[in-house]
Amino acid sequence: MSKTAAVLTPTAEASAAAARPARWQDYLQLLKPRVMSLVVFTALTGLAAARAPIHPLLGAVAVFCIAVGAGASGALNMWFDADIDAKMRRTRGRPVPAGRVQGADAAALGVVLSMLSVMLMGMALNWLAAGLLAFTIVFYAVVYTMWLKRWTPQNIVIGGLAGALPPAIGWAAATGSAPLNAWLMVLIIFLWTPPHFWALSLYTSEDYAKAGVPMMPVIKGAKATRLQILLYSLVLIPVCLAPAFTGLGGPLYLAVAALGGAVFLVLAWRVYRSKAGDAPDPRAADRDLYDVKATAKDARNLFAFSILYLTALFAALLGEALTGTKALELLS
Repeated sequence: MSKTAAVLTPTAEASAAAARPARWQDYLQLLKPRVMSLVVFTALTGLAAARAPIHPLLGAVAVFCIAVGAGASGALNMWFDADIDAKMRRTRGRPVPAGRVQGADAAALGVVLSMLSVMLMGMALNWLAAGLLAFTIVFYAVVYTMWLKRWTPQNIVIGGLAGALPPAIGWAAATGSAPLNAWLMVLIIFLWTPPHFWALSLYTSEDYAKAGVPMMPVIKGAKATRLQILLYSLVLIPVCLAPAFTGLGGPLYLAVAALGGAVFLVLAWRVYRSKAGDAPDPRAADRDLYDVKATAKDARNLFAFSILYLTALFAALLGEALTGTKALELLS
């Protein structure tokens, strides 16, 4: 085989993929299973943290509906963003830009799953949870994907509300209400989202620029982005400590929030003092997402640790709720 024949261009790859029937794995990928897993995890935490009696079957139905709703949002996002995804190394292998699934099929799947998840949630649990789920799907698929993402460098800040709502949906499914502590979990994810994604965008900014997505480093520059990461981090960590003062988190949660928050701030400070994002990475475009040049390692480290920190926070809340650990009430 010649060298020319051995290397397919993206267009040739898409044509080859389109020539064969889509596999079930392609449709599963449309649902963004990795994103779905985080949504399910935070929603389950919200449901358990409510500490309200709920039949296990109904609890499972609630989590199922939230997972399906998240998958529906992912499918609609992949349908509408196929043109952007095709230009970015991180997303060009997705089913629609790669030609493995037709855009119309992805859109149809998203619409059907959206209606299924919302209606089942309303009929099986309650309509507050169903309404919050419907709002989340519409906000992500329409407000964020179709408008904010292509319009403003604040796309991640405002659009982050969609990814932050699952704990409130879970809480509402269990109790039929969404009190302060439910929204406190939402606020934690909402404030976590900008430093998490901006750290990633510092070392993938050339991808966003090529695709025409106005991410913060592309529009405001790397230096301004690093400052924004530090400022958001300084606000985020005190908010992460707040559940220990409101009767939501217990001693394990307080320890995780405090120790992990200290590490988070150190990493954010290092990003601020670094030169991450000042110059594009000249190496091969197909390198691994975590394979970055030396000046971007601080941004990569914050991005990776931010995932661990959020997971640890919600794991602590979930563990305390499931074991019946008494929550702290430091303000009482």
